[in-house]
Amino acid sequence: MMDPDYDLFAAIAEEGGLAAAGRRLRISPAMVSKRLVRLEERLGARLIHRTTRRLALTAAGERLHDDLRDIMAALDAAERRASGAGAEASGTLRVSAPTSFGRMHVAPWLGKFMDENPRVTLHIDLSDAYADLLATRADLAIRITVDPGPGLAARRLATNRRILCAAPAYLERFGVPQDIADLKKHRLLAADEQLPWRLTGPDGPVTVDGVSHVRTNSSEVVRELAIAGAGIALRSLWDISAALASGHVRQILPRCEGSADVGLFAVHLPQPHPPLALNAFMDFLAELYQPTPPWERTAIAPAAQGF
Repeated sequence: MMDPDYDLFAAIAEEGGLAAAGRRLRISPAMVSKRLVRLEERLGARLIHRTTRRLALTAAGERLHDDLRDIMAALDAAERRASGAGAEASGTLRVSAPTSFGRMHVAPWLGKFMDENPRVTLHIDLSDAYADLLATRADLAIRITVDPGPGLAARRLATNRRILCAAPAYLERFGVPQDIADLKKHRLLAADEQLPWRLTGPDGPVTVDGVSHVRTNSSEVVRELAIAGAGIALRSLWDISAALASGHVRQILPRCEGSADVGLFAVHLPQPHPPLALNAFMDFLAELYQPTPPWERTAIAPAAQGF
C-alpha cells in the first residue's frame, strides 16, 4: 500500500477536482485540501494549479501522477502474484471518443464491458475536439486519423472506409455522376475544413475541391443533409452503413473511396506497466471491430451507376 497522501493525489488527478476526490475517498473537501498542501510542502513542489473555475496538474504534478500510475500498477501485479490471485482489471478508466462514433459504436457495448470487468469504473467523454491526453487526463482516446500523434502508443483497430453517397431523391433530381469530374456540377456536403476530399481511385490519388452547399461545423448535420437529399457527401461507413442498407442513401462512384491510410486507433500515453483496465478495454474494442468491423458487415444497397 502506498502513502495515503499519494493515494489522495492520484484520486484528485483522476477525478479532476478536490470535491470529487473527497467523495471517492469519503473525506471532506477541506481535508482533501489540507492533505494536498501537506504533500506539496513535503515534496517542496506545487503539484496542482487551483483556480475558482478549474484544476490542472503542474509539470511536477504530471510527472508524479505518471510515476504513481506505474507504481500502483506494479504494486497491484506484485500483490496478485504473491497471493496467487488471477489478474483482474480494476480502477478508473477515462476514455475519450469522437461524438458520433462514441454514441453509435462505443456506448452500446459498454454494459457488456462492465459486466466482464466489474471492478472497472468508466468515465466516457464524447467530443469532436482533439483530445490532449495530458490536458484532459484521459487514459485512452479513440481517434480517426492518418497519424495518431507523436509520442503516443497507438493500436490500430480498423481501417476507416469512406464512400461517396447521396439520397435517391437527389440522384433522381440532379442525375448520377459518371466520373469524378462530374462532381463539379453537383452540390457537395462537408463540415468545415473537410474539403478538399482526398480519394483513391483506380488511377491513384484524386482530390475533389469545392464549397459545401450548406456550411456547418457538424459532421452529423452533413449526414442528415445527405439522407434528406441535399447533396453528395463523403461519409465513413461506420456513420452511413445503416442508411445504405435501408436505401436512404446510395453509394456513387464506387471505385473511388477515401484514402485507406485513415484508420481507427486506440491511443494512450506510453508507460512501462499499462493498467490492466486499459489493456482490457483495448482488447475489448479490438474484439468488437476486428477482423471486420460491424458497420462493414451490414448489407449495403447496390451502388448507383458511375465511375
